[in-house]
Amino acid sequence: MLDEMGSIGIFLKAMTQLLNLTTAKLKRIIVLKQQIEKLQARLEVLAGGSAAPAAKPGRKTWTMSLSGRRKIAAAARARWAKVKGTKTAPKKRVISAAARAKMAAAAKARWAKVKAGKS
Repeated sequence: MLDEMGSIGIFLKAMTQLLNLTTAKLKRIIVLKQQIEKLQARLEVLAGGSAAPAAKPGRKTWTMSLSGRRKIAAAARARWAKVKGTKTAPKKRVISAAARAKMAAAAKARWAKVKAGKS
């Protein structure tokens, strides 16, 4: 029973020490751990172990399907269209034949008046 209490005390003391570590100390611990792992791998190779040094686990390359990329591109185009607003061409004005004839007659009358004034 006393032995259990002693081991709990040691555990609590160790936990308290871990909680009181600064960021700089934690970074130093990580660097030391990495150095120890490298040295252990070299020692295994020198001792005749067939295991090669442990390779660093690389990041998994992320590949996206073509349909996924197309969906994202379509969504981006839709967002940009919303931001820019849809640009519509100005509507072409259409004049009726009767109005066109009226305008032509008025223009002819103006020109006739101008030409009459010059002679």
